[in-house]
Amino acid sequence: MNENKLKHLEFIQGVINRMGQNSFLLKGWTVTLVAGLFVFANTQDMDWRMISIAFIPSIFFWLLDGYFLWQEKLFRNLYDHIRKIGEGEPIDFSMDVKPFVFETSSWIRICLSNTLSLFYFPIIVIIIITMTLVCKY
Repeated sequence: MNENKLKHLEFIQGVINRMGQNSFLLKGWTVTLVAGLFVFANTQDMDWRMISIAFIPSIFFWLLDGYFLWQEKLFRNLYDHIRKIGEGEPIDFSMDVKPFVFETSSWIRICLSNTLSLFYFPIIVIIIITMTLVCKY
């Protein structure tokens, strides 16, 4: 395999790894912030307004996680494209994923995928249940 091609694939794989790591960190931050807000709300006599604040990071992190997963899929398409380049063709080290945007599911569709929905939707449901059953109005 061409050394330039191998190096380019390593660059792309590095980006894919960072996107996966970002997604993992967002999930950890979501659980930490929601749990922390629940604990703080509990020390404040379970004020529903404190629990409702948990919606903000949950929704924001859900969308951001979807964005990272979308970017990861775009870079996987770029990786696959570079992998298929013949030995004689030049490697330009481009990291442009725009040509693959229409080949990949939309960002919102990825946000609503099973992968993300099964993680974030239960958190949203728990926030709603906590607000309606436990909190004083």
